[in-house]
Amino acid sequence: MGRLCQTEGLTEDQTEILKAVRTFVEEKILPVATELEHADEYPQEIVDGLKELGIFGLTIPEEYDGLGESLLTYALCVEEIARGWMSVSGVINTHFIVAYMLMKHGTEEQKRRYLPRMATGEVRGAFSMSEPGLGSDVSAIKTKATKNDDGGYTIDGQKMWLTNGGTSNLVAVLVKTDEGADSVYKNMTTFLVEKEPGFGETAPGLTIPGKIDKMGYKGVDTTEAVFEGHQVSADQILGGEPGKGFYQMMDGVEVGRVNVAARACGIANRAFELGVAYAQQRETFGKPIADHQAILFRIAEMATKVETAHSMMVRAARKKDSGQRNDVEAGMAKMVASEYCNEVVQDSFRIHGGYGYSKEYEIERLYREAAFMLIGEGTSDIQKMIIGRSLLKDYALKG
Repeated sequence: MGRLCQTEGLTEDQTEILKAVRTFVEEKILPVATELEHADEYPQEIVDGLKELGIFGLTIPEEYDGLGESLLTYALCVEEIARGWMSVSGVINTHFIVAYMLMKHGTEEQKRRYLPRMATGEVRGAFSMSEPGLGSDVSAIKTKATKNDDGGYTIDGQKMWLTNGGTSNLVAVLVKTDEGADSVYKNMTTFLVEKEPGFGETAPGLTIPGKIDKMGYKGVDTTEAVFEGHQVSADQILGGEPGKGFYQMMDGVEVGRVNVAARACGIANRAFELGVAYAQQRETFGKPIADHQAILFRIAEMATKVETAHSMMVRAARKKDSGQRNDVEAGMAKMVASEYCNEVVQDSFRIHGGYGYSKEYEIERLYREAAFMLIGEGTSDIQKMIIGRSLLKDYALKG
């Protein structure tokens, strides 16, 4: 284990958890990741191993049968898992966001109904906000829940980019509701929709068509969700009160951005490891290419970017753990980590030369995985808008 991505001030419990996850990654994920990724095969054995480690309940409070760990602990575990195979970290990410939203915004009944079973992995969460054609413009969602005479709701519409859309059995879905508010953001509600795992009609009026074929991020299922007259009761509204969905989702997205930053850090760290190892093995002009100044400079720049991204991710997680809002810090961490991840992976790819283009080498997989970091949980342009607007408020001219 090298000197990069070390975190100061961890407790003994955090250190032991990370050690267990790192061992699991080395023994159970890295040896099979490339083979499973090329086959686009769901990593069931790996997921079962994560359940045994308690990862699905890592941040769920002990009173709901979880481990009660912090966002920082979770992010550092995600970093380790993504170092092994980014798709595996995707398996637990949306599950974690849904659990977080339940912890922060759910009613006591909702917490007791779902969290203990989420901690064991019996209930698997998915997170649904995006729709076809709207991208990052959340205010433009069209999926609508219409209130029925009996107090329940009918949901109609189409959602897009559900990670774990097939394997999940609980989906937090953001829809429009008519609350009579003067703001579109106060006319949105989050529903907790239960369904069966799998594809096709997974609940009456809810269809998961199938996996979306992607350039990277293989293994994990990414899907659409089509609602056609799906009936849901009012007690499935997150928090029990309509009109608060947008703010609940944004709270979830903040921790999700820390997660994506952690994933990018993991990919970048692995790309650095592969690049620096290959540079010491490959020889040109009678010496290892690591002895050539051009490669040596590249290694130095890669390491610095890995360390910078890790530090910003840790700071964003710690700020959220302190009870403060971390929209700026999470946005900065996500933006820097994703951009640096791509640059580090490209540099490692170049160090590998022609072999980097071969599917036999792990860097080929990382090259495709890194691209997703640029768009997951909001592009860098979206992060810049969030960061810039917040800074203008903080540094507003007086008088």
